[in-house]
Amino acid sequence: MLKVGLTGGIGAGKSEVSRLLASYGAVIVDADKIAREVVEPGTPGLAAVVAEFGPEILTEDGALDRPRLGGIVFADPERLKALNAIVHPLVGARSAELESAAGEDAVVVHDVPLLAENGLAPLYDLVVVVDAAPETQLDRLVRRRGMSEEEARSRMAAQAGREQRKAVADLVIDNDGPIEALAPQVRAVWEELLRRERATRTAAG
Repeated sequence: MLKVGLTGGIGAGKSEVSRLLASYGAVIVDADKIAREVVEPGTPGLAAVVAEFGPEILTEDGALDRPRLGGIVFADPERLKALNAIVHPLVGARSAELESAAGEDAVVVHDVPLLAENGLAPLYDLVVVVDAAPETQLDRLVRRRGMSEEEARSRMAAQAGREQRKAVADLVIDNDGPIEALAPQVRAVWEELLRRERATRTAAG
């Protein structure tokens, strides 16, 4: 098994790379998706978040009110730390579960937005970074996601800088160009991941 960390700044195109890798046969472990699942209604995760932040962070139908919780934690680093202390271990446990269910010759790609920020690179056999220039990211966030320029800039500023991400990269996918230029690069990265997975197994066997 080859464990890969996939990361990239907001608007860099990481989701599309993840989708392409899945279509080639990678097992995708999506940290953001799992983070939502572990606080769904009825989960111990949601109960722990309510115990920490109070019932006012729930919607009328008992689901997590994400905008309200976001308003609390993003304005207060200590509250964000408290939330992460609940959610991160749950995400880690579920990720490990999904990974162990994959075959021993699988390429498991962990889609982790804050990999560089949280110093997680050593957890993986190698790290793939999806890279785009800040002006490209900004344009995509405003044009495709409908964010205001101010919101887009503040989301980008809250993440690691381009150089910080590249510093932990073993492979870099340049997604500054049109979407058509992305697939051939991702295919080449996939071939490299398969080659490394085979080499890992050969060395172990």
